Amino acid sequence: MGADSRVGRAGRGRSTRAVVLAACGGLVVTGCATMPDSGEVETVKGANPGDSQVRVYAVAPRENADPDEIVDGFLEAMTSDDPGFATARKYLTKHASQTWKPAQSITVLTSAPDREPADRNVDPDNQGRAYPLSGRKIATVDARHAYEPNSPATYVESIHVVQQPSADGKGKEWRIDSLPSGLVLGEADFLRNYRSVNKYYFASGEDWVVADPVYIRQRQDPVTRMDPVTQTVKALLEGPTNWLKTAVDSQFPSGTELKAGVTSLTTDDQSTLKVPLNAKAELVSGEACRRMAAQLLFTLGDLTSVRVEQVELLKPSGDSLCRLGKGQAAEFAAVRNTVPEEHPYFLDEHGKLMMLAVQGKEADEPAELPGPFGSGTTPLSSVAVDHGETRAAGVGANGRDLFVSSITTEQDPLPAVLSSKGARPTDRLSAPSWDGQGDLWVADRNPATPRLWMVPDGSGEPVEVRTPWLTEGTRVEALKVSADGVRIALLVKQGERTTLQIGRVERQKAGAEPTVSVEGLQPAAPRMESVTAVSWAGPSRLVVVGKEAGGVQQIRYLQTDGSTSASSVLPGLNGVTSVAAPNGDGAPVVANSGNDGIVRLAPGLNWQPVVKAGASPVYPG
Repeated sequence: MGADSRVGRAGRGRSTRAVVLAACGGLVVTGCATMPDSGEVETVKGANPGDSQVRVYAVAPRENADPDEIVDGFLEAMTSDDPGFATARKYLTKHASQTWKPAQSITVLTSAPDREPADRNVDPDNQGRAYPLSGRKIATVDARHAYEPNSPATYVESIHVVQQPSADGKGKEWRIDSLPSGLVLGEADFLRNYRSVNKYYFASGEDWVVADPVYIRQRQDPVTRMDPVTQTVKALLEGPTNWLKTAVDSQFPSGTELKAGVTSLTTDDQSTLKVPLNAKAELVSGEACRRMAAQLLFTLGDLTSVRVEQVELLKPSGDSLCRLGKGQAAEFAAVRNTVPEEHPYFLDEHGKLMMLAVQGKEADEPAELPGPFGSGTTPLSSVAVDHGETRAAGVGANGRDLFVSSITTEQDPLPAVLSSKGARPTDRLSAPSWDGQGDLWVADRNPATPRLWMVPDGSGEPVEVRTPWLTEGTRVEALKVSADGVRIALLVKQGERTTLQIGRVERQKAGAEPTVSVEGLQPAAPRMESVTAVSWAGPSRLVVVGKEAGGVQQIRYLQTDGSTSASSVLPGLNGVTSVAAPNGDGAPVVANSGNDGIVRLAPGLNWQPVVKAGASPVYPG
């Protein structure tokens, strides 16, 4: 059934689980429930990442099972939806079952762990047997559901089994008495059982929300027995992930939880979701309650399985705290919809800024824009358009100066807002980027003094951004700041390698001058050996151009936490130097290909040429 092989170096295969596959309106059942009367028996292997409807049911250990079967059966049972992992616990001693906490963490490997033959030397008195586990670790998921990626690294753990009296007291049976903490899953099983959702919190001291991606169970959670909607609400109430918490606020008072015993939340016939809370939420003000409801509405908007048009928060008594609809929550979005639709922009062969209209099946002729950027009075080498599509920031043709100009009205060229002293164009200013509040960001790549700059409102006095991680021999090649202004995607070059990092933007307004820093860098594409280009493609998703070790260039979607899936790879395109994606859905991805110029990728289609001679395609941001 897929690439997640269950056959280790010991030559063993696991056939101890039942798999149910819902497809074409019927059920195909493999396992103990139904046995075919002809044909060969096939080993059940790891789930195909694309088979989201695959269900795995754990099988209890058979009587007099040997230790190999006990270990294999337990590893299979960890991949199931068994309530409370009750069947998995049948492979454990009583003490091990009491101390094993599957909700504590998840270790994600490239494929299911390889179980080696028992190492008799570990237990020379033959009181038990130790089975080494090995694999390539790519991430962990902590107790707050946060995905933490890492470059593939060797994973080595072990499972120890002992003999204990059987249930009837007449013999002995093998059971596991020592095992790794939490769950250990191959990537295919992880993606089959878990899905990414965005929780939303308010940027610190501000009135717009920021996405905080976490992973929840696709179906009922085996430990809490909660459905996906309730899991998502619970995760929101628990607060932001450790990485983001210093830059955001939750409007829910500390200690706010779902009312005791709530495991299922469903909408009524008006698509209203009623959320009963504990007593901690009873004394909030009306405005605080509205903001709490807005957090819920944005968060639940990521769940395709439920349509929520409004949220009503309830006291433990069942009385209403407040109610908020989608339209009312829109005021808290990081980017208000001030324009009917996003437009992509690019620079023509003369460095003039042009606008593309590519919403239909065929791309219209590029539109010229007013102002010095559109007229070519100030030729550019790179550009960024603000989210309101009224202003643009551009780096001059020699890479030295950063200019800002209107793109809706005619005006004379303005003086540069910032300049670099780098000796070569490639050692000067990067392409700029706007956040949703109108602040402008750019990197100075001068090897002598590499730094980041933020220009308040695109016209204020430039603020040097604190970057404690920007050490000698390191510089930022490119950047894209999120619409909420709290996260920034950075292409960081160190030596000959360029990696994609996500940083947390922290701002302090004490005193006359604001202090801005980028902290907590974490890899967003740890399996890519080099990254060429990046663009935001929504609240917590990026489109990235890069190469894996020994591979060819590819374009794919990645979450900001570094997680991915096999279905995230976009169709191949040669020689891509830049890429741009819309913040919303429906508009095409646009890229610059050395062979084909500006091309677009509309949903459901392949790449199509738009403009033969052009560069630096961008969406607002």
